[in-house]
Amino acid sequence: MPELPEVETVRRGLQPAMEGARVLTVEQRRPDLRFPFPAGFAGRLKDRTVTALGRRAKYLLMHLEDDSVLICHLGMSGSFRVEAGEDEALPGAFHHTRSKDGKHDHVIFHLSGETGPPLRVIYNDPRRFGFMLLTKAEDLDAHPLLAGLGVEPTGNALDGRLLARLLAGRRAPLKAALMDQRVVAGLGNIYACEALWRAKLSPRRTAATLAARDGGETARSARLAEAIRTVIADAIAAGGSSLRDYMQTDGTLGYFQHTFSVYDREGVPCRTAGCEGTVQRIVQGGRSTFYCPACQR
Repeated sequence: MPELPEVETVRRGLQPAMEGARVLTVEQRRPDLRFPFPAGFAGRLKDRTVTALGRRAKYLLMHLEDDSVLICHLGMSGSFRVEAGEDEALPGAFHHTRSKDGKHDHVIFHLSGETGPPLRVIYNDPRRFGFMLLTKAEDLDAHPLLAGLGVEPTGNALDGRLLARLLAGRRAPLKAALMDQRVVAGLGNIYACEALWRAKLSPRRTAATLAARDGGETARSARLAEAIRTVIADAIAAGGSSLRDYMQTDGTLGYFQHTFSVYDREGVPCRTAGCEGTVQRIVQGGRSTFYCPACQR
């Protein structure tokens, strides 16, 4: 499933087309995706202006002028594409084939902006694990999907002091603790592996060891917080990772996957200068973890 950098790249790709545009009509081509669509879904969006397009963790948030918010999740195979006028081509060359089969176009937003031709923003999802739900802006933070989410890894709020406090007393392995969305929102398997490699910390280490006895900051927590922020920032700058079921909305690829240091590199020499170790794969919580046991302690 797309991770935070991929979702942020989608948000940035949709933003120029959607923010400030009016929803002329919505084609809802089936009653449900992963969950049923809200009652009156298409009618509740019709003639509303999109005031902002945001993101929380891996959720896209479409804010509308009536103070309602459309919460979108891409699931395993969901993607958006933007079409203008009669042009239905998807520009760019893809490393992994993306679905453009019309039978998987489940929702089409017909938009009218202030300038240019009308636009169509199309949601395609062969596996139908994505979803779209509506809520009021005032209820957004308390929504069951968003309430309790941890700190975002894209700003300065995530620092060594906060990370130490969040991990203090946790007996779970460090990788498992990082995957807990109540700790760091939106941090998934790929970027947890990459951040731990950058911080030179073992995914097997007990999470509590990153905090001092009083729960305060340590050199390890500061190093890991910095690694998480930078790996996410680097991936966003590269346009996401374009793994299997992900693409940018403009059809271009994200090339961060070509710079993975440990993820999916089992048996390959570690990229740390002077390290003679080899990347290994272990299974934690049913997910593959890649790390170098020689330099990650």
